[in-house]
Amino acid sequence: MKLTYLLIPLILIAISAALALATNKRKSSKMGVITARNPVTENEQAMYFRLTQAFPSGVVLAQVAFSALITSKDRATRNRFDRKVADFVLCTKAFQVAAVIELDDSSHRGREAQDSKRDSLLESAGYRVLRYKTIPDIDTLRFDVAGTAQTKAA
Repeated sequence: MKLTYLLIPLILIAISAALALATNKRKSSKMGVITARNPVTENEQAMYFRLTQAFPSGVVLAQVAFSALITSKDRATRNRFDRKVADFVLCTKAFQVAAVIELDDSSHRGREAQDSKRDSLLESAGYRVLRYKTIPDIDTLRFDVAGTAQTKAA
């Protein structure tokens, strides 16, 4: 009889645990609501068109995954950049990277340290990152990118 009083609570606990696990599995397999969004903000759209005006013979890529630009055999290192995205990558027609360009609008305030770490990742692979708080004029872009090309040639 004493054994029965011990077994019943244990059986009830086991059943409760099994039900809780089953409920959690169902919850975790459900997806949230998915909605469409523009791949670039209005500010980034303006920057994109400014870049295409400044470099008509180049290729301007927007929202480029770091994993398309850098790689590492070390998983821990890859984990440092696997979900990061560059605003713009300016390439030659042969898709050689001329510059990685970031538009640091108001969403970057207070994130300077994180931005610096992002830049370091790209710079360690030989890229130069150009950052702008506002959309620069065409001459500024051309001058800055030309300086990048001269730095790489040196």
